[in-house]
Amino acid sequence: MDIDPMITDFPDGISAIDTGYVRPSMTASHLLVENGRAAFVDTGPNSAVPRLVAALEAKGRAPEDVDLVCLTHVHLDHAGGAGELMALLPNAVAVLHPRGAPHMVDPGRLESGSRAVYGDQAFDAMYGRIRPIPAERIRVVSDEETLQLAGRPLRFLHTEGHARHHYCIHDAHARVIFSGDSFGLSYREFDTELGPFILPSTTPVQFDPDAAIASVDRLLEAGPEAIYLTHYSRVQDLPRLADDLRGDIRAYVDFADQAESQPDPEAWLREAIRERLHARLDAHGCRRDADWRNAILDTDIQLNAAGIMVWMKRRRS
Repeated sequence: MDIDPMITDFPDGISAIDTGYVRPSMTASHLLVENGRAAFVDTGPNSAVPRLVAALEAKGRAPEDVDLVCLTHVHLDHAGGAGELMALLPNAVAVLHPRGAPHMVDPGRLESGSRAVYGDQAFDAMYGRIRPIPAERIRVVSDEETLQLAGRPLRFLHTEGHARHHYCIHDAHARVIFSGDSFGLSYREFDTELGPFILPSTTPVQFDPDAAIASVDRLLEAGPEAIYLTHYSRVQDLPRLADDLRGDIRAYVDFADQAESQPDPEAWLREAIRERLHARLDAHGCRRDADWRNAILDTDIQLNAAGIMVWMKRRRS
């Protein structure tokens, strides 16, 4: 396959594949290879599927060698291409949280909800048609359940906060966790001599600050040496990053309280989040200007403010 899958290799048979979503190093699918068998963690959108198949080929594996397609949650930047990928993997099962599985069998509500967030034109450009996954090819996992990849145990932890249908994967063999969005976003462009920079993902529609902090705590309790984020891949220095996430989430709750009295609460939230992130980037040693930073952060700032607004409405009801 004449496609550059843009692979970054890590220890223990783990590779990050840049899905090409929006911009380089925005979204990763992770490929695990163990004793000739393979698993994907998150897929990206439909446009990523050729890259994932090319990555398999680059690793000397065939579509028939994939046993698991693990979808941390069904937001479309993570799972939009899962149906198309599954159609190419004859032996794989899609592993889903119980609340997420119905949306992959019938993605109509998932698609309509995402169209409401992004608008029809942007949705069509980013995601296209969402292909259902046959129910008989879905494996629902309970909290703390373990599945095997060629004898390598993968333990599934239900982690709410970003979404109620979210799980993370504890890979005890590699001493790592695959966190989806439960351990935030860390773009490699913001790395400095102080290490990675991180921020929470509070996107619509199920953000819950208490649950988000509890999920961060739970991941650290598993004792990983590194965490693989979907946005974007491997981070270490986990206690510091966890403190930063907790601090931002608590600040966002404070912002929500202040926004209630503003004429345009969502616009006020966007600017409050932006100011906080720029101040944190300054302290982190990022020397790039505001326009460069905003080009990377704008979409997340908008989505995070919208997610906080949904939570504000929910807590008033």
